[in-house]
Amino acid sequence: MLITMPMTIENVKIGVINISDRASAGIYEDLPGKAAVTILKEFLSTPFDPVYRVIPDKQPQIEKELIQLSDFHKCCLIITTGGTGPAIRDVTPEATEAVCQKILPGFGELMRATSLQYVPTAILSRQTAGIRGNSLLLNLPGKPKAIRECLEAIFPAIPYCIDLIGGPYLQTNKGTIRTFRPQK
Repeated sequence: MLITMPMTIENVKIGVINISDRASAGIYEDLPGKAAVTILKEFLSTPFDPVYRVIPDKQPQIEKELIQLSDFHKCCLIITTGGTGPAIRDVTPEATEAVCQKILPGFGELMRATSLQYVPTAILSRQTAGIRGNSLLLNLPGKPKAIRECLEAIFPAIPYCIDLIGGPYLQTNKGTIRTFRPQK
């Protein structure tokens, strides 16, 4: 006699980390991280559980959280906000590069090109992206308006990238954002 156990289906997990000394200390509200979650909820029709963190600009702590969200929580997408500028405390790209097996420079290039349409200081941004296991890690700017502009530009490639690295099949709200997947 064959006994089957009912399968439980877990929601997709997406990590969001706001990297900010002041927000992590409670000096001001974490608007960037909240904005990222709101935008993801607009874009995705696939249900997901956000795994949310607010941490200071400290490279060892950023690396630890990225590894935790990827390896332990199995987030298919991990978005960071903040820490991508040229200031001494801005170390998010270094932390991302340290924990990734592959770097995907095209994401940062497109985000900077998009941001240059709005502000000339976009050339100071060091946003990057990379792959760790089955997780896509993306560094976004720290301002909610810039987060939206960058996500609108790069999101069409995100679900297919996650397909290619063995992550879950993400579907989008077609009236809000369109994704690209090659025709089979």
